[in-house]
Amino acid sequence: MTKTIAFSLIAAASLGLAACSSPEATNNVANDAANATNDVANAADNAMNAAGNAMNAASNATNAAANATNAAM
Repeated sequence: MTKTIAFSLIAAASLGLAACSSPEATNNVANDAANATNDVANAADNAMNAAGNAMNAASNATNAAANATNAAM
């Protein structure tokens, strides 16, 4: 019985705090979450760009080697 009362008091306090929280605080949390999502997406884009640059560098090296081979013949 005491656990039920304790849980009821915790639930009531939580709901009261949620009801009293300002819309600005709610918006800040939502904006922070959106910004974090964008940061992750940007990091993924940067990783993909870096991989693409590495592939281009490898291709350039291959072409340089082929050009050197052709020049030697």
